[in-house]
Amino acid sequence: MHKPLRLAAVAAACAVTGAALYGAGAATAGQSTANSTHEPYNIGLLVKDIDTYYGTTLDANGVYQASPDSPYAQDLADIDESAMRYIDKAARKAHKHGERPAVVFDIDDTLLLSLDYEKKTNYTYNSATWAEYVNRADRPAVFGSPELVRYAQSKGVEVFYNSGLSESQRAAATENLKKVGADVNLDADHMFLKDKANPPAYLSACATPGTWNCTTVQYKSGTRRHIEDDLGYEIVANFGDQYSDLEGGYADRTYKLPNPTYFVS
Repeated sequence: MHKPLRLAAVAAACAVTGAALYGAGAATAGQSTANSTHEPYNIGLLVKDIDTYYGTTLDANGVYQASPDSPYAQDLADIDESAMRYIDKAARKAHKHGERPAVVFDIDDTLLLSLDYEKKTNYTYNSATWAEYVNRADRPAVFGSPELVRYAQSKGVEVFYNSGLSESQRAAATENLKKVGADVNLDADHMFLKDKANPPAYLSACATPGTWNCTTVQYKSGTRRHIEDDLGYEIVANFGDQYSDLEGGYADRTYKLPNPTYFVS
């Protein structure tokens, strides 16, 4: 999932101030380091801003949760409202023309919220602690996302998942998605995860068995190309919390969900 581009990357985003800081589309895909000619945004203040944005609270079980009344929740609600209107329209158009419409969702911080991990690791990444966290399969839902998955299905739109999680984390991801109510098409034909040991043939330009050289954009856009060109679907919408989830084409429309806690290039 992650690359270790966390607080430095987030600090770069803080050149944009106020409400726009964390709204969808506030950052650009090229942002990965702080501005070298000026003092970076103060980390202590940044963490406070992130907590305010999420409405972060510690629940009775010692888990950091986002507030349903937070600016984060409102931003998501605005995105979901727009996306539902579009999916309804796109689905009707696709069916009228005999096309097979599909939507694609990233998983981490698009469907399953990782705020508790970010807070407890001080926004740093470690592959072992991340794997342990994912395998607990108890992450809360990103507000509104399971409902959006089910809404797409209700409109006759095929749901796919395109995630940076590894193949070894499939069982945990499936269990967690079921828990939060995104229990739609959770089979291997619809959930695409990274299999570095045995990558699919459609990624042969950047991955061969035992050798993985795909960037996030190559992996995700290559998977979308497979969904469209090989499986015969028209991807009407692609959802992700990172710009690298969305770049590379093979989607009629993209939706960037807010995530001020890390950056994946």
